Order: sequence, then structure tokens, then C-alpha cells
Amino acid sequence: MIMGSNVSLADLSQDVGSVIVSLGWASPTGEGDADVSVLLLDANGKVRSDNDFYFYNHPVAADGSVQLLGKTPTADGSEDRISFDLTAVPSGFDRIVVAASRYGAARFGELEDVRITLADAAGESLLRFAVDDAGSVTAVIFGELYRRGEGWKFRAVGQGYETGLAGLATDFGVDIEDDAAATEAEAALDGADADEPVDAAAPAAAEEPAGQSPLEAIPAPRRPEGEADGPRKPAARPRTAKKKVTLPKTVKKTLAENDSWRQARLFPVSVLKSDRDREMRATSVLLSVMAQVPEFSRRLTAGFGAPAGRMETFTEVSLPHGDSPRRPDGVIRVERAGKLWTALVETKTNGNALKADQVQAYMDIAARRGYEAVITLTNDVALEGSPLVDVKIDKRRKHKVALWHLSWAEVTYQAQMLIRHEEVGNAAHAWLLRELLHYLQHENSGCHGFQNMGPAWVPVRNGIDDETLCQGDARALEVVENWERLIRQVCLRLGGELGQKVLPVQRAKRGTDPKERRNRLADQLCLNGRLQAELRIDGTPGVLTVSADLRTGRLRTGIDIPAPEQGYPLSWAKRLVRRLAEAPADLHVETLVDSEAGGPRGTLERLRPEPADLLPKDSAKITGFRLSLLKGMGSGRGNAESGFIRSVDDAVDRFYTTVVVHLDNPTTRRTSSKERAAAG
Repeated sequence: MIMGSNVSLADLSQDVGSVIVSLGWASPTGEGDADVSVLLLDANGKVRSDNDFYFYNHPVAADGSVQLLGKTPTADGSEDRISFDLTAVPSGFDRIVVAASRYGAARFGELEDVRITLADAAGESLLRFAVDDAGSVTAVIFGELYRRGEGWKFRAVGQGYETGLAGLATDFGVDIEDDAAATEAEAALDGADADEPVDAAAPAAAEEPAGQSPLEAIPAPRRPEGEADGPRKPAARPRTAKKKVTLPKTVKKTLAENDSWRQARLFPVSVLKSDRDREMRATSVLLSVMAQVPEFSRRLTAGFGAPAGRMETFTEVSLPHGDSPRRPDGVIRVERAGKLWTALVETKTNGNALKADQVQAYMDIAARRGYEAVITLTNDVALEGSPLVDVKIDKRRKHKVALWHLSWAEVTYQAQMLIRHEEVGNAAHAWLLRELLHYLQHENSGCHGFQNMGPAWVPVRNGIDDETLCQGDARALEVVENWERLIRQVCLRLGGELGQKVLPVQRAKRGTDPKERRNRLADQLCLNGRLQAELRIDGTPGVLTVSADLRTGRLRTGIDIPAPEQGYPLSWAKRLVRRLAEAPADLHVETLVDSEAGGPRGTLERLRPEPADLLPKDSAKITGFRLSLLKGMGSGRGNAESGFIRSVDDAVDRFYTTVVVHLDNPTTRRTSSKERAAAG
């Protein structure tokens, strides 16, 4: 689409009762980001109240019409997805504005491939609009959905705001108070620095009409990595929230007589002996929890086009298919406004792979019966452009069926985020999620995520050792694909533990086909024998790098941190060494300079008594510091103690817990609202 054009959704698909809108961009540095927001507008083009404004601290509408799903990895980084149930949008709203904003001096012109896409409930992509030449704006309206008669249309807008989110919100009737009150409220929303002035384009608040409640604050976009927080003023009008339930910080003292007593579990795993037992138990456990914990099930199904409604789940359902019936592992059915959304579920545990003919049969059954989706659930991780199974779609059929995939690692991640970090609004739901987590993480469940680098791993390692691996070898491509799966799973596992977004960084040119990118990486593997990846972790000062050198059998984890903007180089070096007081002695520290000669380097053990050794002798300008750890690489292709997968997990864990956490200076680290409340 081009700017200003519009299209009726009904002309693009018959399945647009719910749609998925995705906002994406690429960053040359791998660190640029923005926050999405949604405004529901009445016939006057204004919000009716602050509840009509959705952003990262208010992501879900009570009626299920809007749900911000957060970021999901893509071939060139990540994108933000928003689920709209258009059948649930109240009749008083005529327009839905979809926008995004950046923080402080960051501009959209610094990003590449700024775009919005829209897909129907079956996951079929319907339209794409690229926002070109964004320039110096800090907020952009990407597009809007608006009513026309009984249907909905989409308009490509692309309007930018140099005044940021505050200016955009003001245009749609969001009241912004004076500087002091706005600063106070921003602090309450965990977004802004109390010492910074409110955007100059935001007008002072006028007299409020009687009975009208202004929005208490415009949420400031979340700070980029390393941005400083100044002192905050206490909020005069504290926000209220429903009581939440979360896991206790410390484990209660057990009443067991000794360690041999085992607590009774809702989902026992001791009797699981065969793969069939594991598949049946895992399916039943997951689907039963989904049916009872709506906030969890919505996280798993909203991205698949499922509406927000009453959910029931079933196992071992018999469905006719040719001469003999088929029995999918499970069925998910959601009812909303008298309409049914149905998905068939095929589950695999341990290292078992999906069978193409089995999935094809379920796709055919779903198409004949008018079901909306088939969901596969395995330990494998699906990659863009590289499907786990190839199925044929009969394009002559009017009814479309979407094929979606979930990894057990993704299920575990969503449960962790809810129960450990984002809290659950019901004690029984919290207990169910805790039992689910215990089951998924138990060694007998078979739900442990990606665990095997594949049959090509050993031949490729041997080929690199004896220099017989040639470019174009299909086995090298298989290893590259499995490396990408492993890194995506590392991101999910680490993000679930930390409660922060952890995403793989894909540095590729705009529009690069995923298969072409992987072929190029496979050729590089053949030439230099290295697998490389980058992870972006919210709240850290740089991108965490992981490199596996198959020639030397060593893993390197590292991070580049920029030099401070103020102060003296010797002060920088001393401060860095002090922060790393508890880091491993074998940590490598290198000074980054703007000359080809390179800066000094050494181990932390040698630098601790003499931080001045980090200063370049030729007075070259210091641009930053590189921290890295080396570790032996596992040789096996699996997840055993001596396996490659386990060694990568351990290397990332060690580097984050012993190095990266010490870089979070309390004076510069962005603290969460819960941490500030706990600190009094």
C-alpha cells in the first residue's frame, strides 16, 4: 500500500473478524527499538477515557478487543504484534489508531524497513505498508482501522510527530497536565526521568470540564539500554491496581520429616515410561491448564487468531477421515458471540519429529469441517522460511486453515513470565501455573525444548577439523539452521528466568530472504569454522555476543560497552574494574579505540591492581570496552553434560550472571516499579 490509500478488509479475506497487526523495523546497530500504542476513538476522533489508550503498561482490553502481544523474533530482528478482535470492539468506537514512539533523542529515521503488516485470523498476510523517509520524527501513526457500514477498512497513514507520543496523544484528546504533574505521573508509570522536562510541544493543561477525568500520564517510551534514571519525585496520586498473586520470594519451610518425602503433585511424572505416555500426559496437562487459566491461554492462542472467549479443550477426539478415523492429540475450541474457533493439536515430546502425512491429514480434516487452525507442539523451534513439515494446501477450497507451531520452550517461557514476573490475578491460577512449570521442567516430561544439533553436527565438525568441508554442503546449512534454533531457545530460557525481553539480533540487509541469509552463514562456517550470534537483553548496556569456534573447540561470550560521555579515561577504567570486582579473574578486557592499531587488553586478574593499563599508550580516543569469557565447547550434538547445547547454555548463563549483572550501575540502571516499591 501507499500512504493515504485504504482497503476494505472484507475484500482481502473472509476471515477478518479478528486480525493480527504487526509493526516492524530493522536497526543497523541491532539496538534500535520503539514502543507500540493503540488508541480507540469515537465519532469525534477522540478517546473517551484513559482506558481507550493501550501501551506496554496497559496492554489488554477487558473485552478482548485489543491485546498487545509483545515482540516476536523475525528474520531481521523482531516485530511487535497486536491482536484485534473486531467483533468485540464496542459500537461507540469508529476508529482504531496504531502508532509507535521512540525515547528522547532517538528518531525513526535511524531505523530501516519501518513497516506495518496485517494478517487475517488464519495467519494469511493481507497487506503491507512501508513508512518511508521517517526522518526526525519520534512518533509515527502507522495506520488505522475504521468502520464502514458493517465492515472494517484499513488506511495507510504514515504520519509522523516531532513532538513524540505526547503530541500524538494530545491530538486525540488525551489530557496532559503541567510539567510537574506529568513528570510525577510518568514516574508512576515506570517510564521517565523526573528531572527531564516534559515535551515542549505538549501544551499546559486547561481547565478540566466537570466530571471529566484526565489521563494521569502519557507513558514515556521505555528507555533504551544504558539510559540513566534521575531522582524521582514521589507520586502524589498513587495508582491503584487489582490485587495480584505471585510466587513467594523465599520458599516456605517444609513440613516434611526428611528429604525422602516428596510433595504430592497435581501432574505426576514418575509413571511416564514411553513416548506415547509422555505425549498424552503433556497434551492433557497443557490443555487443561489453558482451559482454567485464561490469561495463560490467551498468550498462547491470540497470535494464532483465536478470539477472547470461553475456552474448552479436549484430548483423543476421534474424527472421520477416509476408511479409518484420525485422533489428534487435542482440540482447542473457543466460543465468542455464538461463533466457534477450533484448532486441532498435534503433540510430540522428547526428540520425536512431526510426521508430514499426519499433519497433512489434520489439515485436510480441519478444512472439511470448517476448523480454523492446526497447531503443532514439539521440542523443535520453527524458523521463518524453514517449515518443520511440508503440507499441501488445496487453494481451490474456500475455507482456509492456518498451520501454526509452538515449541515447548515457548510454553515454558510464557508460564514463567506470568507466574514469576508479571503476576497472576488469582491464587488458584498461580498454583496451576506453578504445577505446570514443575511438570514441564521435570526430566521425565520430555518437554525440554530443542535438544539435538542433528545428524550433520559430527560430520561438519570433522570436515572443519580436516579442512574437507566445502561451501554449498547441505550439512553445513543444517548446522546453521540448528544453531539459529538453539539461539532462539537460549533467548526464551534466559528471558523467562530474567523476566526481560531477550531477542536474537539478525544483521541482514532489508528484504533479505531467510534462506539466502542462512546459505551465506553456512558458507562462512565452511571458511572460518565459526558459528556466531548476538542477543539483545533489555536493561543491558550492549549486545551479548556468542561465538562457537569449531576449529579450536572454544566458546566465546562477550559484550561491548560504550565509553561514558563525560569524565576522564583513567576514571572510566577504574570504575569499570570496580564494577567487575566479583567477576571471574579470567575475564578478558579490551579497550576499544578509534585507531587501526587496537587498544590494550588483558585479563581482569592482571588489570585489578593496575587499571591504568587499559589506557592506550598513543593517546588514541577510547570508544568503549570489550569484555569476553572463553569456555570449552561440548563435543556431543545433544543436551548431555558433555553436549554442545548444554555448553552454550552454561556459557551464556555464566557470562550474564558473573559479568553483565555487574554492569547495571544502580545510578544508571532503570528500576522497575516493583523494585522501587520494595525499596520504600
